[in-house]
Amino acid sequence: MVAEAPPVFELQGVAYTYNRKHLALDGIDLTIRQGETVAILGANGSGKSTLLKMLDGLYMPSAGQMRVFGSDIQAIEANLDETHRFHRRIGLVFQDPDIQLFSPTVGDDVAFGPLQLHLPLREVRHRVEAALGQMEILHLRDRAPFELSGGEKKRAAIASVLSLEPDVILLDEPTANLDPRTKWVLINMIVELAQQGRTIITATHELEIVSLIARRVVVLGENRRIVADGLPEPILENTDLLVEANLIHEHLHRHPAVAHAHAHEVDAHHDEEGRRPP
Repeated sequence: MVAEAPPVFELQGVAYTYNRKHLALDGIDLTIRQGETVAILGANGSGKSTLLKMLDGLYMPSAGQMRVFGSDIQAIEANLDETHRFHRRIGLVFQDPDIQLFSPTVGDDVAFGPLQLHLPLREVRHRVEAALGQMEILHLRDRAPFELSGGEKKRAAIASVLSLEPDVILLDEPTANLDPRTKWVLINMIVELAQQGRTIITATHELEIVSLIARRVVVLGENRRIVADGLPEPILENTDLLVEANLIHEHLHRHPAVAHAHAHEVDAHHDEEGRRPP
């Protein structure tokens, strides 16, 4: 019998409230183990980004308990050495890469994290080379971030996290607003990162990529609770669940002799009034 991998995150009854009045997460029970690839599915406003920021230690639970690598998150944040160790092991790539790219050049951005770890310059240069190479953007090293395309910015943001050599990578809508070619290049890179044994947690509402990047799916409902947790195939085939979670919608199509309903991804093929875009 193969032993289970140790847990990375353990959440019990976790809730988070913005400004003490806006509930963003409610009663989250979730365990994610080392080496898992997990997709967090949910409509806009379901709490996906909030959950990732909590896993990254940017937000503390308003209620419930959260353990990371076996230690309570409150105890980690109360100890400076433990906090530094925690943030070296977990890296978050924000949905908007402009949040992470603030230096004069891409190379400077990728070097920023290792420099904060006070690593020797030789090690910093090695990590920068490795991260840029892995994202296939060595040619962008001396470019200013504002000169990059959206896809290039995404790759640079991921490289800035990879240079820290984290055990866990959190990705918030990594393929949002990308053209199809760039989207699939990025998906292949996510798959390669997972094959290296890292724990990869991706928040998305793009159903077409889920089975490629994750072996487990957690669905957040509009009630900010987990409404499903399991293998990708049965969840993606559960139309009622996806409609309830506002990930797809049933739309009535009328033809000359028959009316019938189809399920569609929300915002993927129709606008808010049901028209197919030109």
